[in-house]
Amino acid sequence: MINLVFNEITKLLGKRRLLVVTLIMAMLMAVFTYAQAKEIERTRERLGTEDWRTTLQQQIIDTQNRLGSTRISDEWRQTLQIRIAQQQYYLDNDINPAEPGAPTFLRGFIENSVQLLLPLMVMVIAADLVSSEKSLGTIKLLLTRPVKRWRILLSKYITLILAVSFIIFIFGLLGYLISGLVFGYKGWMAPVISGFVVQGGELDTASTFIIPQWQYLLMAFGLAWFVSIVVGTLSFLLSVLVRSTAAGMGIMLAALISGTILSNMVSSWEAAKYLFMVNLNITSYLTGQSPPIEGMTLGFSVTILTIWAAVALFLSFFVFTRQDVY
Repeated sequence: MINLVFNEITKLLGKRRLLVVTLIMAMLMAVFTYAQAKEIERTRERLGTEDWRTTLQQQIIDTQNRLGSTRISDEWRQTLQIRIAQQQYYLDNDINPAEPGAPTFLRGFIENSVQLLLPLMVMVIAADLVSSEKSLGTIKLLLTRPVKRWRILLSKYITLILAVSFIIFIFGLLGYLISGLVFGYKGWMAPVISGFVVQGGELDTASTFIIPQWQYLLMAFGLAWFVSIVVGTLSFLLSVLVRSTAAGMGIMLAALISGTILSNMVSSWEAAKYLFMVNLNITSYLTGQSPPIEGMTLGFSVTILTIWAAVALFLSFFVFTRQDVY
């Protein structure tokens, strides 16, 4: 098995897809670091101070002004009200939610990347593992070896897990190194409030707790790794089912984008909570954001995603060990 995995890793590195993914993430990190630095500079010039309390109070006022508009939906109004309550809670506890430093940038970036950006990067790798060999015909040579089919597919799936782990690691490393050039590298011990719960459209702070930022980042990156494995497993299934890599990527891309749209539109569609793409943004439970559908929890989303991944993995092996190769 070790030789099979080594062979798959060699083929993956030869395609240079991991290099492309790394370069894309590096460029995006630089762009978003610059954008956030400019936003901080504009805020400082507008308010005439660097005091975080003044900045946070102004954000609360701006959000309250937005609530006065008659053009916003009830769902968005509820989201803004929850945001105000969270910001006020940080003020009341004298905790800066945006402590300057690369760890804070990394925290925000991983929270906003878990639903679409990271899954897209993983999809680029996973959707090609089997389908490319089918389209090139090299799968025939692979299957002529005296190795059972399930072992061949397992070696590819282990390679996928290693690739996903590398992507998550390089994501964190690049984010820290690049943003640290602008914001500095301190902030690992900054306090972060977690445990916010939204019930009936109201923010419940009874179960909140304060942890150092490095612990919060461990939890966030752990959840991001889990989501990436689930998306990778589903893309892996498509790679087995579909001969064309482009077709497999297109199907998964459509699913991921539709998930982003549905998360903002399906509050009244109860059955949508069983779709995997509606459950991808699981880091939002750490920050206390309102779930897409009332009643969704971290445990529920993890369970749904686990079921989808398990079924996809079973189907991958079931189909691959029985399908005809031509």
